[in-house]
Amino acid sequence: MKSSRPLAVFDLDNTLADTAHRQRFLERKPRDWAAFFAAAPHDPPLTEGVALALESARECEVVYLTGRPERCRRDTVAWLAAHKLPEGRIWMRRDDDRRPARSTKLEILRRLARDREIRVLVDDDELVCQDAERAGFSVVRARWTAESGALKEAQESEGRT
Repeated sequence: MKSSRPLAVFDLDNTLADTAHRQRFLERKPRDWAAFFAAAPHDPPLTEGVALALESARECEVVYLTGRPERCRRDTVAWLAAHKLPEGRIWMRRDDDRRPARSTKLEILRRLARDREIRVLVDDDELVCQDAERAGFSVVRARWTAESGALKEAQESEGRT
């Protein structure tokens, strides 16, 4: 039976997971994407994001919407479990999908909204947040980490995370 609980949609990188220790892989030319994603299991959790996810789980079904590629699924599932985040479906980009995060995430949000109320999207990417708000979604901006110029450029121009 389908749940009727509203959805709380959480981004991962710099929303729940602190990627600061692996930014160095994106600051070099060429960017070392393999190393960047290989280091993800070592991300420390972000207290503010984790607390919001746990709080949201009281009234909502928590799902995860990330720009991480599908090949990172096993590590991502293990990371979420290790940090005692709510179980929930994880939406990831196809390994070959290089569209900007704001395109891929909005597409999935609209698909989810066909069948379920989306109570909130929590994301650190300003462009994703702006587009989601324009589309009528309620957004919480994850502003609890320092912005990474390299990550922002990668999200927008390279469609990698």
